[in-house]
Amino acid sequence: MTEKDPVVCTCNEIRQSDIEKAIREKGLKTIEEVGNETTAGTMCGGCVDEIYLMLEKINGNVDL
Repeated sequence: MTEKDPVVCTCNEIRQSDIEKAIREKGLKTIEEVGNETTAGTMCGGCVDEIYLMLEKINGNVDL
């Protein structure tokens, strides 16, 4: 399970599926919105690049 649904944000233990679900269901467009909704990327910022790639994959582009 861990390999198919990795923890993206290790500080807050947020899994990839949780972030992708929030992006799709809430229509999130920015890294800040993802952080506000899931807390991912709000501590050390080490996962921000990965969140960016998920936003880009799902939305086709990312608002900065």
